[in-house]
Amino acid sequence: MFQSFFLNRRWFFWAFPGSALILFATWYKVELDVKINEWFGAFYNLIQKALATPGAITMEEYFAQLATFGWIAALYIAIAVLDDFFIKHYVFRWRMAMTDFYTDNWHILRGIEGASQRVQEDTMRFARLVEGLGVSFMRSVMTLIAFLPILWTLSEKITQLPWIGTVSHSLVWVAIVFALAGTVLMAAVGVKLPGLEFQNQIVEAAYRKELVYGEDDHTRASGPTLRALFDHVRRNYFRLYFHYMYFDVVKWSYLQFGVLVPYLALGPTIVGGALTLGAMQQIVRAFGRVESSFQYLVNSWTTIVELISVFKRLRAFERQIRAGLPAVEATP
Repeated sequence: MFQSFFLNRRWFFWAFPGSALILFATWYKVELDVKINEWFGAFYNLIQKALATPGAITMEEYFAQLATFGWIAALYIAIAVLDDFFIKHYVFRWRMAMTDFYTDNWHILRGIEGASQRVQEDTMRFARLVEGLGVSFMRSVMTLIAFLPILWTLSEKITQLPWIGTVSHSLVWVAIVFALAGTVLMAAVGVKLPGLEFQNQIVEAAYRKELVYGEDDHTRASGPTLRALFDHVRRNYFRLYFHYMYFDVVKWSYLQFGVLVPYLALGPTIVGGALTLGAMQQIVRAFGRVESSFQYLVNSWTTIVELISVFKRLRAFERQIRAGLPAVEATP
């Protein structure tokens, strides 16, 4: 899964300079997000000044602030579009590398249940999922590096938490505790999902294989056989839907409550009138970025479940290749 792409000279420039380019684009988008956060502070302070004292600002000042946001947003859009275009090519090259490796060993793999699906579909899904999760992880790390010092500085004056009392740099600790609690909660609630996803692909492969055989052999894919195989598919999907239902209840309840967390933490400060509107907007946005970065596993859990399922199938695939090769060649 990895060595066919990262340890193959043919794909060197895609694997390493390509990965570096994606990381650079991700870092640059985070820096632009920091600029937008700073703009929100200045813009809402300008709004507060204008609403408090009519005529305190001019139309030129107001439109200048809007134009500043427009330039930053336009640059962000351009980088995001080009980055997404490059990532699509990057993922397909990774899929090409895996496909070349598996087709070279097709004489060993062809007898495995669902072999055609793994070569045709799982290679594409694996490359896409790993790249997506990798970029999301690096974006979370870079966002933390950029926004954690900002939130630390902005929360110097936010020392009072409701029901708790005085806590230095309180918003940083609230973000960390809330995110860790959510990560543990999602892991506990979603513990059954990877196994069910894996089983789901097994029953789907068996059903699809019988249909393929039935295209050329009239004795295969009879009505009772197909109904029995599809019954396995139906039963596994219904189990999966049930477990995803309570998982989604917990996930969305947690995320929706998270919208209120910074406002709850800021309650004593807002009621005491110790903040400007612009400073509050900066704090809330910075808190959201730090919190979402710490919540990487929470936000990515469904994708991680899918990746675990694909990884299990491809790992079994590669074990068969190693078992079918001479011992020296089978060494990773």
